[in-house]
Amino acid sequence: MENNIVGSDQAKSQKLQIHTLVAVVAFHALSIPALFFFSWQNVAIAFVLLWLSVSPGIGLGYHRLLTHRGFKSPRWLERLLAAFGTLALQSGPVSWVTTHRLHHAFTETDKDPHSPIKGLYWAHIGWIFKGQGNTPTRETMDRYSPDLVKDPVLMFLDKYYWATQIVLGAVLLVTFGFDAVLWGVFLRTVIGWHVTWLVNSFTHTWGTRRFETRDSSTNSFLIGILAFGEGWHNNHHAHPRSARHGLTWREFDINWIQIKILSVFGLAKEIYAFDLEHDEVNSAKLKQAA
Repeated sequence: MENNIVGSDQAKSQKLQIHTLVAVVAFHALSIPALFFFSWQNVAIAFVLLWLSVSPGIGLGYHRLLTHRGFKSPRWLERLLAAFGTLALQSGPVSWVTTHRLHHAFTETDKDPHSPIKGLYWAHIGWIFKGQGNTPTRETMDRYSPDLVKDPVLMFLDKYYWATQIVLGAVLLVTFGFDAVLWGVFLRTVIGWHVTWLVNSFTHTWGTRRFETRDSSTNSFLIGILAFGEGWHNNHHAHPRSARHGLTWREFDINWIQIKILSVFGLAKEIYAFDLEHDEVNSAKLKQAA
């Protein structure tokens, strides 16, 4: 059953996603004029929205909470973080989670939606233009994200994920003007895309490796900073459920810091965080006993 479902998506791997191609080209084209309307206000708008969409939205909401269940939070917070994630315009929460769960289930194989074995371009951006990589079928979502398809709010956000961007654009236009739209919607979205895609491409190609995983995942300080802590990718592939990716003080992980802040207010509970020193010692003892 599993192979049939994944195979169904893979059978469409040569289908060109015209709407995705047009949208990506348009956003890149409209991000360029933003540079001619520089102001510190526009920079602040873009940065705050970049953080909101890529960090609480994608990093905490889509990734560490919904995909891997590294911690638990109230249902309303799950939905709020998912709504923030839609602002990144990387598809809806259920589709994104399904794609990422497929990545972990079939890492660096033909069934991996953005496998680096198909080349750096494919891992970075090419995979969104062909096949079903970022738009899995309902059958695939039922199989890999059964916990999410039961939530009507998440499914609504998944279907209309683009709508929040329109609402945001309207608010920026009325409040700050068209130049703020160029910065807060188009340029900010393009930067967010490439920051996220660098995790798929760069940290499966260059960097250091703490753990001998069965894939080429690496840790990258640069991507760790740019992606708010998601760049400690080798750590993540070795311990996917861990809500903490940066395992030492040198591995700055702002997403982990934010989860700890949520826990202070009782909004993040039952947090699973791999402890490099404690858990590795216990693992070594178990191996010796065996």
